[in-house]
Order: sequence, then C-alpha cells, then structure tokens
Amino acid sequence: MDIRHLAGRVSPESVGRKPVNKPAGITADGASFTEVLGKVASDGQIRFSGHARKRIEDRSIKLDRNDMQRLSNAMDKADEKGSRESLILDGDKGFVVNIPNRTVITAVDLMELKNRVFTNIDSTVFAG
Repeated sequence: MDIRHLAGRVSPESVGRKPVNKPAGITADGASFTEVLGKVASDGQIRFSGHARKRIEDRSIKLDRNDMQRLSNAMDKADEKGSRESLILDGDKGFVVNIPNRTVITAVDLMELKNRVFTNIDSTVFAG
C-alpha cells in the first residue's frame, strides 16, 4: 500500500501509475542540461531573477541600453576584484547582483535606497 497520497505528495489516482517524464537531463528542444548550462555560463548576458523582474516592474524602474551597458561594465569590474555578491549603484537605481552568474537578484529605486541596509554583499560598485 502506498501512503504517499495521505501526506499530499501524490494524488490517490496516481498511485501505481508510472510517471510520464522526459528523459533525465534533456530539455524541450533536445539539448542536454550541460549544454544549456554551458551556453548560459558563457554568453555573458545579464540575467534577472523573478524577484528582480517583479521589483523592477513594481517600482517602475526603467532600463535602457546604456543602463544595461553600465550594469555589465560594473559587473565586469566586480568580477575582476573577485566579488561574488555586489551592490551596484547607478544614479537613482541600485542592484544587488550575483557576480559569477551575472544575475540581478533585486533592484531598488532612489526612495528604496534611503535608510536601507544591504546584507550578504562583499562589494559596492558605482556604475554612473
């Protein structure tokens, strides 16, 4: 008897059925996870976490091509110094960034920058 459905882990109807999954490590387009990870790690593009995207939208933070270039340059500078988590300040915007993954974790505007404490960062870069 399978009691996983009692704990809410599976529905009672699915007990005894084999799950229908794609082969392990294969994406929808047929690329392996390792191939996708290698492409993501080597393309150098800036990524935004879901949290950062929501903060940018909620706070109406505008980013143009020049902003993205300054952000990328600031990430490069932080990377050269061996930073891992950095606060990048650019005019009236601030970004907490995971440097090795080139991922923006969160974004703040000028109003949010005042009276704010940033933790778990090892560097600050002034991009502007």
